[in-house]
Amino acid sequence: MSLPRIKNIKARTVLVPMKPHNTASGIVSNSPLILIDVETDSDVTGHGLIFTFTPRALKPAASLVETIAPLLGGWTLRPEAVFNFLYQKFLLLGNQGLVMMALSGIDMAVWDAFCKLQQSSLLTLKSVIPKPLRVYGSIGLDGPSLSARQAESWLEMGFTGVKAKIGYPSLREDREVIRAIRSVVDKDTVIMVDYNQALSRKEAVYRLQALDEENLGWIEEPLDAQDLTGYTSLQKKIKTPLQAGENWWGPRSIENVLESIDPPLLMLDVMKVGGVSGWLETISLLKQKRLPLSSHLWPELSFQLLSLCENPHWLEYNDWWNPILQYPLVLQGGYVKAEGSLGLGMEWNEKEVLNYVV
Repeated sequence: MSLPRIKNIKARTVLVPMKPHNTASGIVSNSPLILIDVETDSDVTGHGLIFTFTPRALKPAASLVETIAPLLGGWTLRPEAVFNFLYQKFLLLGNQGLVMMALSGIDMAVWDAFCKLQQSSLLTLKSVIPKPLRVYGSIGLDGPSLSARQAESWLEMGFTGVKAKIGYPSLREDREVIRAIRSVVDKDTVIMVDYNQALSRKEAVYRLQALDEENLGWIEEPLDAQDLTGYTSLQKKIKTPLQAGENWWGPRSIENVLESIDPPLLMLDVMKVGGVSGWLETISLLKQKRLPLSSHLWPELSFQLLSLCENPHWLEYNDWWNPILQYPLVLQGGYVKAEGSLGLGMEWNEKEVLNYVV
């Protein structure tokens, strides 16, 4: 089949209001998003999405996408070839941070157009049947009462797991939140916690050894995500499995990490791992390890990506971006209801997008 060529790439910045999400690193009260549209000469348009965490990064990241766009004018719509070209192009600058975010967003949009061209979702393209993934909902740094209330609302949606942000001033407060959640969920509900890289090595040993008594599914990113020596040492001193990976950049970086440490769990963020191309390369590296693999954000796309994995673990659900999506992810009984949408599942609700453009 003759493939179309890339004609144009556009980037739009939007700020979507959301319920404030408190973390140890600060409060996220809006979703700063870059909507990427890859237009082809066949009139097929693919969509990609960048989440910059802070509005201060919106304009620089969007500008980078627009600066990269002319490099791809006239390129054949071959996603992995496009990604590899861009990866090599920015190798000297370094494929982390805003660079990888821009490359990943473009990669998502190219894959989306490629799938749509063939009237297919990513899973159908790969001849994979969606897997019945376990879904969990996240809870902010909201204290015992509000955390318990949010946990109850996730259970009402049928979720079998909840993850709470912790990293309060004291271990006592961390425990109070965990136990408040435990008091309102059933015995089969898995409780995970996330420190968002808030602890020193010494404080992590003190708190996590105490939290071994709480029967947690995992403890996520207690240390700086790049402190691999610290993670290895810490895991040897506690029983609860550590979760990390969402802040590791690109498949080659993750390959180096996995040569240095042997984590019990792994979580990938599609924007930081290199889009769909980076995710596919990463899971090919993991086949021999069979690490339980979970996703970070992007549930509309992540459920497809996890279904491609050998050992999918948990899908993280969030509804932060639903206002600008034409077809938000549908859940039924706590599981993803795959309805056979084309592409990667990210179609813009253009009427709503206009309300949030910045």
